Amino acid sequence: MFDTLSEKLDAVFTKLRGRGKLSELDVREALREVRLVLLEADVNFRVVKEFVAAVTERAVGQEVLKSLTPAQQVIKIVRDELGRLMGEGEENSLQLAGRPPVVVMLCGLQGAGKTTTCGKLALKLRRDKRNPLLVPADVYRPAAIEQLKTLGRQIDIDVYASAADQDPVAICRDAQQYAERNGYDTLILDTAGRLHIDDELMAELERIKAALVPNEILFVADAMTGQDAVNVAQSFNERLELSG
Repeated sequence: MFDTLSEKLDAVFTKLRGRGKLSELDVREALREVRLVLLEADVNFRVVKEFVAAVTERAVGQEVLKSLTPAQQVIKIVRDELGRLMGEGEENSLQLAGRPPVVVMLCGLQGAGKTTTCGKLALKLRRDKRNPLLVPADVYRPAAIEQLKTLGRQIDIDVYASAADQDPVAICRDAQQYAERNGYDTLILDTAGRLHIDDELMAELERIKAALVPNEILFVADAMTGQDAVNVAQSFNERLELSG
C-alpha cells in the first residue's frame, strides 16, 4: 500500500517540478491531486482535510512562490507534513521502567501480524540489552503456540512452554512467575486475535490485563485494513486503554 501511495505522490511531484514558476493556483491544483491520492489510499477524510490545510498554509505564501526553487520547497513542505502526520520526531520508546519482569501485551484482530511483531519486538529489546521472554497465549488458532516457538528458535529468544489446553490468563500468570524465578526482565504476551465485538474474548484480555498489569498494551494492525483500523483500535482502547 505504501509503495503505491509513494508512486502516486511522486507522479504529482514530478508534474510540479516540470513547471518553472508556480502560481498559487498551481500549488492548490497539486494539493488537490495529493488530497485525491490520500483519499484513494483510504486515509480518513478528516486527516486528509487537516493535512492539506496545514500544507496549504505553509506553501501558499509569497516567500515560497517567489523563491528560486518553489516546486522543491512545496514538495519539502508536503514531505515534512507527511512525516509529522506519521509521528516523525515524537517520543515513542516503550515505557519499561519498574520491577522486572515488566509486561508488554500485544493485541489485535486475527491475522494482523501479532506473532511476527512479538518476535521483532523481542529482537529490539535484546539489542537494548534486555532479556525478554516470549509468551504464547493464543490457544485458539491452530499451531499458534508452535509458530511462536519456531520463531523463538529462529531468532534465539526463549519462549515460555504453554499448551493449547491451558487457560490464557493462567498461561500469562504462570509465565510471569517463571520469568521472576529465571531472571527475565521483560514478558512479551502474544495474545489471540479477536474481533472487537466478541465480548467473551475481549473480557479475556481484560482479565489478562488485571492479572499482570502490563506496562504497555500495544494494538497491532494490518496496514491494508484502511480506515476501519481506527474504529477497531478505538473499541480495543475502550476496553483496555491502549498505550500504543
